[in-house]
Amino acid sequence: MTGPDFRALALSFVGTTAAPHFDRTAFKLHRIFATLAADGASANVLLTPDEQEHYAGLHPAVFRRVPNKWGDQGWTMVSLAAADAAVLRAVLECAWRAAHRPSRQRKA
Repeated sequence: MTGPDFRALALSFVGTTAAPHFDRTAFKLHRIFATLAADGASANVLLTPDEQEHYAGLHPAVFRRVPNKWGDQGWTMVSLAAADAAVLRAVLECAWRAAHRPSRQRKA
């Protein structure tokens, strides 16, 4: 999997748009569900903590928790060179489906 492959895969999900996000490209529906590093070597996807644990356990060379508070929320790093397209499609679908859910409103 390459950066251009990831970009094409992320954009294949209905309603997805791409936009700059700091030094990355963000893929979003109602909210960001994945980002691609500028060098195209890695990406981050938003999973539930259970999904994160599942995929990192099955494919530790591909998926690992982002090592900060973002990782606690489910953000998961993807090593694209080691990623299988079918597995990454399933992971991106999980993230894309989560982006359909309304984001939590802050309490006033």
